[in-house]
Amino acid sequence: MPVTGRGAGAITTRLRRAIETGVYAHGEQLPAERQLAIALGAARSTVRKALNTLEENGVVIRKVGSGTFVNYAEPLQNSAEDITDLVSPLQLIEARLSVEPYMTRLAAIHATHRDLNAMEAILQHLEASNNDKDAFGHWDSEFHLLLARCSQNPLLVNLYQQINNVRTHAQWAMMKEAILTPAQIDAYNTQHRSLYDALCQRDVNKAVEHINSHLEKARHDLLGASET
Repeated sequence: MPVTGRGAGAITTRLRRAIETGVYAHGEQLPAERQLAIALGAARSTVRKALNTLEENGVVIRKVGSGTFVNYAEPLQNSAEDITDLVSPLQLIEARLSVEPYMTRLAAIHATHRDLNAMEAILQHLEASNNDKDAFGHWDSEFHLLLARCSQNPLLVNLYQQINNVRTHAQWAMMKEAILTPAQIDAYNTQHRSLYDALCQRDVNKAVEHINSHLEKARHDLLGASET
């Protein structure tokens, strides 16, 4: 895998291209930093920066003591679009209720300090967006996707990426207009903050309780919006 540039940006690009083209398959462990540094003719610290960038973008998952694993499956575009067209907002919430509680349980156990710092940054954006439905929608999706990444389970992350694709569908956008008043956004963010605090405390039961309450509120709000 020849490299024309040895900076972190160039190495990030080359590694991403190798992953996207299937040189490294989804779930496969990448070579160790030392081996990559030798193969790429770069400093180990530079390779580490590139891997950190890929991790931040959700392309790889790094497990302390185990290594770096690919978290990229080529999307089945037509299939994903077909599913998106078929899933209603209420069905989306039902799917999330099936997935997110256990995902949250794993997150409370496995979230790293870096994960929690990133979640705090997203929370600050969420709490600043109470008058902006589009901004809230974006950062809410990022919050829950990061929650999936905190589970350190590549399959759950990939599954939640599909869930987030459905959340951008026009049906959800219409419901968002009906539901997301500033008061409702504040209420959702209070739940986000409580969930984050439980993750920081490694309180598995409390974290699961908070995500269930959060999703049940979303379900209740969707049902109310459907009746108006």
